[in-house]
Amino acid sequence: MESEACSDKDIGPQGLRKRILQTGRSWLTPFPGDEVQVHYSGRVEGGAYFDSSRDRGAPFWFKLGQCEVIKGWDEGVATMKKRERAILIIPPDLGYGESGLPPLIPPNSTLIYDIELLSWNTIRDLTGDGGILKKIMKEGEGWANPKDGDEVLVKYKAMLENGRQVSKCDRSKEFLLGDDFPCPAICKAVKTMRRGEKAELSVKFSYVDIMGDKKVLKKIMKAGEGFDRPNEGSIAKVAYIGRLEDGTVFERKGSREEPLDLVCFEEQINEGLDRAIMTMRKGEQALITVLPDGHEVPGMLSANSQLYYEVELIDFIKELPFWKMDNHEKLEACERKKYDGNMLFKAGKFCRASKKYAEKYIEFDHSFTDEEKVQANALRICCNLNNAACKLKLGEYLEASKQCTKVLQLDPSNIKALYRRSQSYLRLSELEKAEADIRRALTIVPSDRNVKIVYKELQLKQKEYIRHQTEIFSAMLSRTG
Repeated sequence: MESEACSDKDIGPQGLRKRILQTGRSWLTPFPGDEVQVHYSGRVEGGAYFDSSRDRGAPFWFKLGQCEVIKGWDEGVATMKKRERAILIIPPDLGYGESGLPPLIPPNSTLIYDIELLSWNTIRDLTGDGGILKKIMKEGEGWANPKDGDEVLVKYKAMLENGRQVSKCDRSKEFLLGDDFPCPAICKAVKTMRRGEKAELSVKFSYVDIMGDKKVLKKIMKAGEGFDRPNEGSIAKVAYIGRLEDGTVFERKGSREEPLDLVCFEEQINEGLDRAIMTMRKGEQALITVLPDGHEVPGMLSANSQLYYEVELIDFIKELPFWKMDNHEKLEACERKKYDGNMLFKAGKFCRASKKYAEKYIEFDHSFTDEEKVQANALRICCNLNNAACKLKLGEYLEASKQCTKVLQLDPSNIKALYRRSQSYLRLSELEKAEADIRRALTIVPSDRNVKIVYKELQLKQKEYIRHQTEIFSAMLSRTG
């Protein structure tokens, strides 16, 4: 192992530095999209270690260059060779920024990571649209690749996604490349392989099933850039044309020069189209087919219209991750999500509303001022109460009770929390717990009409329970007699 005194090397223009502790075993480095395996330990500059895969005894896997880790990792690990061990000194802008990740990482922290690159699986997109992905399991020999007209010896096994085997060739079989391959995907992959190489192919059909029920299908006409895709809340800049089966244009929005600014999954456009856009990459062009969903647009679309959209995702801006927000931005984001959740709840969309009420933006408040903590607690109480109401509507009674318990930990006399938790306990047949909450609520507000109604429901359930127990006891006595 080389000395830690080895000089630091700058990586890129943003202040990332690397100090090699142990040289690698080859000159190869991983590419964006490869699955890399590392051991690491991390600390804040001048502080103790806060995380270590070595302590857990399990290496960490991630896909390089796909925003699965902080930017400093993506840029630094891309320069490493197999079995190389290095110190990455990551400035705040390539780490957790101004917000940090309380309580482990303070704002504007420089991070020190000790990383060893153990191995990686090379993944190549052979078609540029994700249609054929090749993962190299064993490197081949030499540099030559076969070409059309060459005779090749190949072994293969083909399986469906559920693991069912559909074809197999255990012995090396001779094929004339370009003519008699059993599957075009294998032919395309073999042209990229070297002698002795083993690879795993993932082959998708021409159309991607967006929803999993074949109601929204996407065909990529032009592959996009990079690996990142918009998510819920992202601002997508799109241009699209909507057509009916006979080619009639029923909708046209945006252009390359003046794209439509669309907030993803906010019901601004057809839901199927919305979901499909969230699977696209920057610059991607696609044909989206949306099967009839029973919705009718008077004078335009019948309930059984099949829709075709020609879409281009020109660009997108992802919603700022909460761990990069300052305190004011976190509180504002939580207020927006609460408002969005309220609108969805009123529209009867309880599942989506429940997701909006997630309080992740203010989960860690260690850096909040006393005034901000008061505001955060008020938001927590409101969001958890509203989420409990969603869970009751969805029949998720245990989760509803948990949301109410969170409220009562902050405000032990909250009538709505006691009322909704008693409702949850009633549905779960936990009658003693329900009675305790109801009696507590009536002690605080004796005249509350809703609580009194639940109390009557509880009394009826208690009578039913006593009657049921009596019948069971009588049946047992009659058997013994």
